[in-house]
Amino acid sequence: MAKYTKADIQRLAQEENVKFIRLQFTDILGTIKNVEIPISQLEKALDNKMMFDGSSIEGFVRIEESDMRLHPDLDTWVVFPWTAEKGKVARLICDIYTPDDKPFAGDPRNNLKRVLAEMKELGFTNFNLGPEPEFFLFKLDQKGEPTLELNDQGGYFDLAPTDLGENCRRDIVLELEEMGFEIEASHHEVAPGQHEIDFKYADAVTACDQIQTFKLVVKTIARKHGLHATFMPKPLFGVNGSGMHCNLSLFKDGKNAFYEPTGDLELSDTARQFIAGILKHAPSFTAVTNPTVNSYKRLVPGYEAPCYVAWSAQNRSPLIRIPASRGMSTRVEVRSVDPAANPYLALAVLLKAGLDGIKNNITPPAAVDRNIYVMSKEERIEEGIIDLPATLAQALDQLKNNETMVAALGEHIFEHFVEAKEIEWDMFRTVVHPWEREQYMSMY
Repeated sequence: MAKYTKADIQRLAQEENVKFIRLQFTDILGTIKNVEIPISQLEKALDNKMMFDGSSIEGFVRIEESDMRLHPDLDTWVVFPWTAEKGKVARLICDIYTPDDKPFAGDPRNNLKRVLAEMKELGFTNFNLGPEPEFFLFKLDQKGEPTLELNDQGGYFDLAPTDLGENCRRDIVLELEEMGFEIEASHHEVAPGQHEIDFKYADAVTACDQIQTFKLVVKTIARKHGLHATFMPKPLFGVNGSGMHCNLSLFKDGKNAFYEPTGDLELSDTARQFIAGILKHAPSFTAVTNPTVNSYKRLVPGYEAPCYVAWSAQNRSPLIRIPASRGMSTRVEVRSVDPAANPYLALAVLLKAGLDGIKNNITPPAAVDRNIYVMSKEERIEEGIIDLPATLAQALDQLKNNETMVAALGEHIFEHFVEAKEIEWDMFRTVVHPWEREQYMSMY
């Protein structure tokens, strides 16, 4: 990632004919927010003097303590390529501070940095993430509203003509590359209308920034193609849902702490302890990594999404897979995460869970190299394989009873996140859904 000074940004803004700057941040639910300023206010923003009303943002503060201060991260400067018509628009991602210039406890980005500081206290220098976000493309109607009509009938790695989303996906890749992304792969996914674009791993904060930017670019370019891109985990019944597999690795002094050439599977004790921590806390962090009512429609058997807590280096049915690459590329792939998750919060709970395994020298259970989907419940119990929560309500109960995961979020975020999600679950629980009418209106 490029490193910028204030002078660099002022010069680049002038050279690129930038007219507006979006000061972006992310709320507790993972929604991108921004305060847009004209170029005349750039110097004020770079001096951390831009304020906004925090009481209007989900889970931030009450109205009587509303003022919040924006601290732009200068290294996140980027000019949006698609905004050149009447002067360009640039972006800076910000951390949120209180009026007395202290990191705001309700800022997900600041919270991730807090957990990363705990990691450094244990002697690790870096926590890397390689995300694999998936999304669906649906056609827009004449009013510009999304329909349920897919724009292709392609399947996994299909080429045109069945993959009609190829041109849109290619344009997304070109825009991302122009913004500095290193794209590693772009392909059609298993379900019709489903796509995946993988970009190179980065340190945790940068990778989360990239996920948020990626979502914005995908939605923007899709609309230019007359399409609606959605990161909803399970928009259609009967086909695979969208995941966001997270490839995680810890580094110490420039070396991959998960790699040990003489270890079983060439994994270090640190890697095994990290895996054990993830498995231990998985039922509790699922409310954060799979944060919507709809998320649990994806976590069911038969659609490649993990719903059982286990690990393997050989098959793709468990929660954790260890990809074949070794050396500097040794990593732990957590497959349950979905793209509706707030990436900053998801990484905070995943890291905290893994660190708990390392701190307490937890030993993971034996790897499960059978297809768990075809195992009976009795066989799973015998192997010590437990289920992930089946609903958002169950996941929230697990989260509330896990002190380590509560600490990963911090008191402010935990309380506001749970409050918002319990409201979401109650709304879903009390609404009468079309399926119920189809089943019961005639029968009773």
